[in-house]
Amino acid sequence: MSAGDDGNSTYGRKAFKRSKSHFTDRITADGRDGWPVEAGRYRLVVSRACPWASRSLVSRRLLGLEEALSLAVADPIQDDRSWRFTLDPDGRDPVLGIHHLSEAYDRRERDHPGGVSVPAVVDVPSGKLVTNDYQQLTLDLATEWTALHRSGAPDLYPQALRDEIDTVMADVYEDVNNGVYRAGFATGQEEYEAACAGVFRRLEALTARLARQRYLVGDTITEADIRLFTTLVRFDAVYHGHFKCNRWKLAENPVLWAYVRDLYQTPGFGDTVDFDHIKRHYHQVHTGINPTGIVPLGPDLSGWLSPHHREELGGRPFGDGTPPGPVPADEEVPARGRP
Repeated sequence: MSAGDDGNSTYGRKAFKRSKSHFTDRITADGRDGWPVEAGRYRLVVSRACPWASRSLVSRRLLGLEEALSLAVADPIQDDRSWRFTLDPDGRDPVLGIHHLSEAYDRRERDHPGGVSVPAVVDVPSGKLVTNDYQQLTLDLATEWTALHRSGAPDLYPQALRDEIDTVMADVYEDVNNGVYRAGFATGQEEYEAACAGVFRRLEALTARLARQRYLVGDTITEADIRLFTTLVRFDAVYHGHFKCNRWKLAENPVLWAYVRDLYQTPGFGDTVDFDHIKRHYHQVHTGINPTGIVPLGPDLSGWLSPHHREELGGRPFGDGTPPGPVPADEEVPARGRP
């Protein structure tokens, strides 16, 4: 596992580089990769600290897949064997029966490259990893798992808008999702400045876009919003200080601050976010950046629940669908992780 970045990257003397997912099998309606969509067969393993894993948490909630795709939440602090299930009794996942996510990886392939990353989907009967392809996973939840979607589930990847969604997501990934990491793990001044400048250049472009429309593409929530949200929700808590992306705080940008609060207050988004896990993971695992392991007290989280007034721009969060139901009791974020 590559230290310091959710187990899916390399950094050091050279510029930060995110590894491609090694296990790219897909779970599809027709099972063409050998993994057919099937209720109860698979288990989604996440860390609430990880922005890449958080995408799958939001998608799963919005689409109502909680009963079809069970959830394992790892401790936000890894050890030298990878993500661990110390939040569960006896430190063992109750469904997979393992102490570390690496055990599911090893059952699939010994000495695999690329580390142990989340999100990961594990085949429950065999205990083997199916995929750790965070880029494709949520797209498949939206398009391949439709037979198991809840009644009223939104269309997160509408066919008519896919080209525009893909373009927006590519820009957001390069400059924002991954850009904050390139800034945070930079080992040279020029490398850092280029990455940090790219983050804020893209955020300013997104500000102009979102000043005139409620969501990134079309008038409903799409996959593009999910991918931007999971970085923005972490911005002031960790990326501003810990990763030195500090030209301004998100709370100082009226448009983006209102946009991310709008999403946070939308069922399926904020109810998956654990600020305690986020802060402890980044500040205690990234010892190369924060060798003391001290976790900051701030920022103040109370503003996340303040009015955003984005509804004045119109838009329909779920399109022709409906909001997801209540969070399952055993998946609620503890009070210490919420505003």
